[in-house]
Amino acid sequence: MAKSKIIKIEEKEIVVFSQNNEDYISLTDMARFKNAETTGLVISHWLSTRYTIEFMGLWEKMNNALFNVTEFSYIKNDSGGNGFVLSAKQWIEKTKAIGIISKPGRYTGGSFAHKDIAFEFGSWISPEFKYYLIKEFQRLKEDENDRLKLEWNLQRTLAKVNYHIHTDAIKQNLIPSELTKKQITCVYANEADLLNVALFGITDMEWKSANPDKEGNIRDYAIIEQLVVLSNMESINAVLIRQGLSQSERLVQLNKIAVTQITSLMNSMQIKKLK
Repeated sequence: MAKSKIIKIEEKEIVVFSQNNEDYISLTDMARFKNAETTGLVISHWLSTRYTIEFMGLWEKMNNALFNVTEFSYIKNDSGGNGFVLSAKQWIEKTKAIGIISKPGRYTGGSFAHKDIAFEFGSWISPEFKYYLIKEFQRLKEDENDRLKLEWNLQRTLAKVNYHIHTDAIKQNLIPSELTKKQITCVYANEADLLNVALFGITDMEWKSANPDKEGNIRDYAIIEQLVVLSNMESINAVLIRQGLSQSERLVQLNKIAVTQITSLMNSMQIKKLK
């Protein structure tokens, strides 16, 4: 579960968190705009309406393979009757729903809903509240995307800096003075592809053949973790070149390093917080 984030509407905080790459918004925080003292009842009243139940059932059918359709039918048939009340906990337990989540915790706990469902709850609170909720949520996602682009561009810059270290090592150790300009270009390209094979498993030419509709090269489509490792590998390859290792020996070592570093980065909590 990712670190919680905050959006604000009329100076009141609403918690948002991500789970399995999906965003969930606190219904408990949203309910305070209706009645700050009885948030549970506010959510329960909304859940008990026939329209809400039908919408929730549709969402679960579209997104949840384990949704208990039979229990949903019972709940739907009972809705609208006198005294019918449905809590978030009852909905989750009876139908195995995933669109609403109960999260423990005194300050960050409560009922959370997938953004699709949370926006519907916002409509029930008021059209004006839903409008501000959507605008603030969009702002939050734009801020996240801007930060990720900054991190990506930073890693691209670092990779380019290390690229010069890499090419200097190639020039000083692998290129005889009698080579032609075309031959020199081939040496650089071969060393670049050495890193591509060690990290991505294919050469740049092989990637272009498999992706004729894409512009640029294989590195332009790398994720942040791969760019970090690529930057490291260029420095390491420069050291291995100066040590006199053959290309085949360097490929084996670089591939092992790539696998180890990628695995470490993909499991890093710090990297996950950036996403």
